[in-house]
Amino acid sequence: MTLKPLGDRVLVKPAPKEEKTSSGLYISSGAQEKPQRGKVVAVGEGKRDQDGNRIPVDVKAGDEVFYGKFGGNEVKVDGEDFLLLRADDIYAIIEE
Repeated sequence: MTLKPLGDRVLVKPAPKEEKTSSGLYISSGAQEKPQRGKVVAVGEGKRDQDGNRIPVDVKAGDEVFYGKFGGNEVKVDGEDFLLLRADDIYAIIEE
């Protein structure tokens, strides 16, 4: 199955949760925080302005991004977990 986000929505594959601290200690599953980093999988065409013109989304498929901790909706596609966000919930593109 494939998903095509609508409007200014973006489909993101979240990075795996951190299981260890930087010093090597394991974190219990209940204490692990939700990731705020992920890879863009699909992007909608953008929302429309008052005149009906499309405003393109600033990210593209393949971009690594930081997003809000509580933004978006979790979706499961073919057994994999994804996050469906509004473009406004994405704070930055990670360039390495």
